[in-house]
Amino acid sequence: MSRYDVEAIRADFPILQRRVGQYPLAYLDSANTSQKPQQVVDAIAQHYLQHNANVARAMHVLGAEATESFEGARSRVARFIGAASPDEVVFTKNASEALNLAANTLGSRLRPGDEVVVSVMEHHSNIVPWQLVCERTGATLRWFDVTDDGQLDLEAAESSGLVNERTKVVSLAWVSNVLGTVNPIRTVADWAHVVGAVMVVDGAQGVPQRPTDVTALGADMLAFTGHKVCGPTGIGVLWGRLDLLSDLPPFLGGGEMIEVVRMEGSTWAPPPHRFEAGTPPIAQAVGLAAALDYLDGIGMDAIAAHETDITQYALEQLARVEGVRVLGPGADADRGGAIAFTLEGVHPHDIMQLLDSRGVAVRGGHHCARPLHDRFGVQSSTRASGYLYTTRAEVDALAEALDHTRQFFARGRGSARRSRRRHSDAAVGGGA
Repeated sequence: MSRYDVEAIRADFPILQRRVGQYPLAYLDSANTSQKPQQVVDAIAQHYLQHNANVARAMHVLGAEATESFEGARSRVARFIGAASPDEVVFTKNASEALNLAANTLGSRLRPGDEVVVSVMEHHSNIVPWQLVCERTGATLRWFDVTDDGQLDLEAAESSGLVNERTKVVSLAWVSNVLGTVNPIRTVADWAHVVGAVMVVDGAQGVPQRPTDVTALGADMLAFTGHKVCGPTGIGVLWGRLDLLSDLPPFLGGGEMIEVVRMEGSTWAPPPHRFEAGTPPIAQAVGLAAALDYLDGIGMDAIAAHETDITQYALEQLARVEGVRVLGPGADADRGGAIAFTLEGVHPHDIMQLLDSRGVAVRGGHHCARPLHDRFGVQSSTRASGYLYTTRAEVDALAEALDHTRQFFARGRGSARRSRRRHSDAAVGGGA
């Protein structure tokens, strides 16, 4: 596109034309799941209506077409993230499963005394699988802390020798799903590689927002999910260096992941099929390929620039709302689109409900990042997150709805105080 035309992009997303009561929908929950353009929906429908069959097994024309589409989607993903070969792309059902696959296969190498390093800002899907593997193997889980402004604390990590000769795996989010922090993956990957550790990257928030080159990033493995890149739910990706994947054991057993099965034992197919037991998410892969075509048609550089612009504008507008505290990096930082904040005296679930009543869709809670909220001394937060289709008018609707929410609860507190005073005055007067 020669010029970023957000209204033309929005026209491809029928759901964005919805209203919530009297209000137009302002969808600001894209870090949770992105909306889907008509082109993706049409690609999935076309597959089911014209090409539906199982892959690899069916030796008829529909089976051949389905297999071609499925393996074509694998090639499409490889091109989108700069992989050296489609054989480095493993399809899973989401990023969580991809990270569990990484943890369990890499975990086969771990022994007591080995260490795995994550960070306090990780999504639970990049904490819990490593906790489970460490409990099972006797390895130790360690983690990066974050600074008060939500950046990875590299200085403290370096001075404490967090990444050392005992480190076997480092697994970090590229972009925080809460703070929007963009982590220096290449720097940490260089640390990991010096000591012979594997660098795993949770790209669930980074891949949708930024041009991705897994080699430049310094990753050995990278996970992301389809439903955050305008694709369907039910499909995720684990990319891994082919030499690394070839050296790892299967994660699940079943059809297609085998070479030869005998009652005495089995041998395994080469990657990526070694890690894809059973019928895969075929239609979802077709939808994911269509989504990546759509994003590349706009241009990931243009999408990243729009994401930066709309996020900066949102931070400016939130700064004008009395009582709002933004968690993480400020407007002057390189950051992703997720903005978590608190509103003084109002619980995030109440904020979410009042905003929803005015058509503004956000998320309230700990966003599957409880340790990070503990680090900032808050139980939970509200999160607004835009994407390629977000407009300034939607951000304005967010700020106006937050101001309404603040005033609504201030009036409620004022009424409660007046009621308590009346009761107190009556009690004093009766006593006299």
